[in-house]
Amino acid sequence: MGIENVVLRELPGLGFLILGIAAQLYLIRVFSIPRALAWVVLICQALAFFSNWEPFYIWLHAKGTLAGALVMLWWWSITPIAVAIWIRRRFSAKRVPEKPIDGGRRELLRTSFTALAAAPAVALGVGMITRKDLTVREVSMKFANLPKDLRGLRLVQLSDIHMSAFYSAADLARAVDAANGLRADLMFVTGDLITDRFDPLDDCLLELKRLRAVSGIWGCLGNHEMHANVQGYTTRKARELGMRFLRQENELLRFGNAKLNLVGVDHQKRNLPYLQHTGELIAPDAFNLLLSHNPDVFPIAEKQGFQLTVSGHTHGGQINLELLGKNFNVVDLVTPFTKGTYHMNGSSLYVNSGLGTIGVPVRLGSPPEVTLITLCDS
Repeated sequence: MGIENVVLRELPGLGFLILGIAAQLYLIRVFSIPRALAWVVLICQALAFFSNWEPFYIWLHAKGTLAGALVMLWWWSITPIAVAIWIRRRFSAKRVPEKPIDGGRRELLRTSFTALAAAPAVALGVGMITRKDLTVREVSMKFANLPKDLRGLRLVQLSDIHMSAFYSAADLARAVDAANGLRADLMFVTGDLITDRFDPLDDCLLELKRLRAVSGIWGCLGNHEMHANVQGYTTRKARELGMRFLRQENELLRFGNAKLNLVGVDHQKRNLPYLQHTGELIAPDAFNLLLSHNPDVFPIAEKQGFQLTVSGHTHGGQINLELLGKNFNVVDLVTPFTKGTYHMNGSSLYVNSGLGTIGVPVRLGSPPEVTLITLCDS
């Protein structure tokens, strides 16, 4: 991938940098912090941020740092606080009260406003602390005329590990142990084992080697394997360790008298037609199951004849905020398939929320998960 494309993909990060610096400069002025100290701190923060920003660590042949992620988390926290303070100061300066506000009411308003402004920072702090609270999610998925020998088949899925400084081999070991305890017939790993080429891919694969399933460990590759240019290496090394990543290919598996056609594809890019030539891998007399890191392929997969699509990629939104009874996250702006189960004309999709994180080491409303999918007849 050319460095120009990497920079283009990371433009939102540059916008986030500008917002964070602007928010901090505003708060420095509001609270009259000495300028010399403020600028020294800001320069150190910017350097730390850049150390965690992909275009820079590719140029420097380095890797992201904990300090960089913490700076990003800090700017996530202070930006809404700065906006809230600006709104309050702007409108309170223009308003002339018709009658004096008593001291008790003034103190209540001040306390309420402070709590509201601080809420995002508190929520993000909680999300950082709880980001590794692993959940085992069990889902029963019903299909019309499911062959008798496929009923009760147990499919266990892990996704979006992103092994790095923020998600260690010990963290993954807990997930592997949980997955092994589910007595899987088939085990799936649906991409993004790492975040960038400097992350410990071999350590991740060695830990995944411990996965156990009656009919094997299967997977597909994600966008981060593509960006790190390790697709070929991951596939070869995994096969040496007893795992199989399917890349635009299929494997026909037998369970008694029933057949399950397992198809895997590399991450499907948004700027290209989805699932080109994948329809050729459909087996008309089998239950067709697609492993695709990107869940946006679901409508095409349904038209091609896949009964079940298993995906990841979205992290379940990663940071979900409940406002006025509705859930909000950035991922909802770019895909209708954020997390959980979806159905369309007899075909189903499951989107796993993943294990690791991207950007900031925070999870809110989307705990890391290992998923057990049980096939049932409707």
